Amino acid sequence: MTDELLVVRCRLGEREAFAELVRTWHDPVWNYVRRMLGPSRADDVAQEVWVAVVRGLPRLKEAERFAPWLFTIARRAVADRLREEYARPEVPAEEERVSADPADALVDRAGLLAGLSGLPVREREVLVLFYLQDLSLEDCAQICAVPVGTVKSRLSRARRMLRDQLTERGYQR
Repeated sequence: MTDELLVVRCRLGEREAFAELVRTWHDPVWNYVRRMLGPSRADDVAQEVWVAVVRGLPRLKEAERFAPWLFTIARRAVADRLREEYARPEVPAEEERVSADPADALVDRAGLLAGLSGLPVREREVLVLFYLQDLSLEDCAQICAVPVGTVKSRLSRARRMLRDQLTERGYQR
């Protein structure tokens, strides 16, 4: 069933339709949040995203644009959490351990995720949305509220920065 039809059914009050939306989109949203904030904060922020979806779904004008709308909400939740953290006094923290996904055991994702976490937020965000969430440049631009050209330049800069970080750590192409 398409997201558009599920959104329409949700607006009509069908709980099973909302449950299906959550089943379909929970993992992509959680993965996005985890890659932006780290695994320790992903559950809380992902839950905040779904609360915002429940509240905002009746106001979604274009049901076919559900995915970009959902990731825009996720982006705002991540930005809110980062703002809260930046407002707190800085306390030296232990480096987070990156847990590798069992399904991805063939690829050294721990190094990649560590490299991602070292990127500035704007660059990390477009890499996660474009490559890991498989969203189009246009959807990334809509989510980030910037022109497509800005997304392209951030992607280019992010790839270069990630490549440099991984090269420094001894990873080779």
